[in-house]
Amino acid sequence: MTRPFDELELTGRARTHLQELTAPRCTLHVEVVAPFLALRGAARAAGIDLVPISSFRDFDRQLTIWNGKFSGERPLIALDGTPLDAALLDDRERIEAILAWSALPGASRHHWGTDFDVIDAAATPADYQPRLTPSEYAAEGVYARLSGWLAENLGTFGFFRPYTTFRQGVQPEPWHLSYAPVADRALRQFRPAMLSRALEQSDLAGGAQVLARLDELFGRYVVAIDAPDESALLSPRLS
Repeated sequence: MTRPFDELELTGRARTHLQELTAPRCTLHVEVVAPFLALRGAARAAGIDLVPISSFRDFDRQLTIWNGKFSGERPLIALDGTPLDAALLDDRERIEAILAWSALPGASRHHWGTDFDVIDAAATPADYQPRLTPSEYAAEGVYARLSGWLAENLGTFGFFRPYTTFRQGVQPEPWHLSYAPVADRALRQFRPAMLSRALEQSDLAGGAQVLARLDELFGRYVVAIDAPDESALLSPRLS
């Protein structure tokens, strides 16, 4: 497919770049399917059942998450993982709290179909509900073996973890994988003006303040990532 994204694809308002998989069930960019299946096959050979529990999310889904957190109807979490009361925060504080863990609608890398969140289904106890917290992927965590295997093997298949270190924006997310060759193309094409147009047409809670700060927020929460290794960009393994 190797072609530029269009604005609707970049902002999660189109599905023309995607392919549905049934085993495991997920939705990915058409160019990400083969490398993902290769990564999954290698993990399986190591005794890991690598399963995405979140892949493509569209603009409207991200908007529902955002507005629910802004209103306090969905849990709002501090940087240390403790609950926050939205009623005690002003609009700016709510925006900062949401963005630490959830992207702006239109600005999520999940819109591109290049990014997905993974667990090891083989390591998940029958009565366990994954929470996607850093402790699950740390030493002694339920997904510690998965995290170590990913660290050693992701780049071989063209993948990387964009949120490994805290860069004054998104908190570390060891479960979040991205396919470097296509995600890099998307990020290079994405512009604040595209995001602004998408948000102006929505009922985003706190939208006036978000739009007033959009260049700053774009820099902190979209551009500020841990860049992939050059090897992941140039020569991913497909089998």
